[in-house]
Parts: sequence; structure tokens; C-alpha cells
Amino acid sequence: MQIFSELSHLIFPTRCYGCNSLGVSICTVCRHEWIPHYYKTHIDVLNVHSALVYSPTASKIILAAKENGLQGADDLLIAAVVHVLNKARLDKGCFTLVPVPSSKQSQRRRGRSFIVDLTRTISKQTGVAINDCLQVSRPVSDQSGLTRVQRSSNMHGAFSLKSGAILRGDAILIDDVVTTGATLREAARALNSRGFHGFGSVCAVTACVAQPLR
Repeated sequence: MQIFSELSHLIFPTRCYGCNSLGVSICTVCRHEWIPHYYKTHIDVLNVHSALVYSPTASKIILAAKENGLQGADDLLIAAVVHVLNKARLDKGCFTLVPVPSSKQSQRRRGRSFIVDLTRTISKQTGVAINDCLQVSRPVSDQSGLTRVQRSSNMHGAFSLKSGAILRGDAILIDDVVTTGATLREAARALNSRGFHGFGSVCAVTACVAQPLR
């Protein structure tokens, strides 16, 4: 097995997720940029708790996890979210983790539901229950090139609750990054449309946050 592992490293050498340099999965320089802290922002009345400021290095690490499915990059995002859940001092016994869903097209392309998969691992590590109750209910465009106003319009009405979803207590929305807040705002709207509003609270935890929100 060691021979196969060594051959694999020769054929597919390890590169840093952040800068693509040969050597280790995250180099010393990029690791210095990926040190979880704690940032609290607001989207309307929604509190958002995050671990790191979104940066070019963070963008590449998220891409390595989201689009390339690299386990080491997944682990960095998971650790960042777990760090925030501990730092935010949320009453985890009263919350459930609600992953922000991906479209069916994105799931087919990636071979998985990215945030749902990460949230399942986060749930196992923290003991906080997961409630995979949201779905993408209409087509949305890629948000990367859109302005703040365009993102808001693109996401409006895009999420809904799955048939038979049961909502109890409070919810922690889980996502990889918040930039304008359009996606989290829509996810919160979908939750509040049936069940949480008036009966529980909704907040969000992300690995990264754009500073300031664009």
C-alpha cells in the first residue's frame, strides 16, 4: 500500500489549495491566511457568524472543495464552521443546522450536494442535529458576475421548504461564504414563510465573509 501511495504522489503530486505550489495541501503562507477568527455581520435582522475574511486564498480553497471535491479543502471549511459554532456561544441544544441547498444541476456536476455533505459532517462533530429541509425551487443564474441588486433579484423566491419538512426550534443556516447576503436572505425568507417566524429564530454561520459585504 505504501508503494501505491508513493506512486500516486509521483503521478499526482500534492499542491497547495491556495496558491497551487507543490509540496503540501496548504502551504505555510496560505495557512497564515486561513486562520479562523470570529466575525459577526448582519443581513437585515439576520445575524451572520463567520470564521474568515473572504480573500483570493479563501476563494481558491472554497473552489477546491466545492468544484474539485478535495477532502482536505472540505476539512478546512468544516473546521472553520465548527470554530464559529463554538465561538458564537449559540445554545446548540435548541438549534438545528440547515444547509443552504445547491441546484440539481450543480449537484449533478459535482457529484454531491456540497453544503449538505459538509453540514452532515459538522453535525457529527458537534452533536447538533441537521435539518435538510430547503430546496432550490426554480432555476437561478451563476451569481459570480452579478451585482448586489442582480443577485438579490436572481435569488428572490428561489428556495422553498421540502414537502413534509418539519420545523422545530431555532435554525442555523450553514453556507460556505456570504458576499452580498442575497442567498442567506432568501434562505431565511423560505424558513420564515412556514414555521420559524414567531416560533423560533434564524441565524447563519459561514466559513467566510466578504468585508465589507458587497
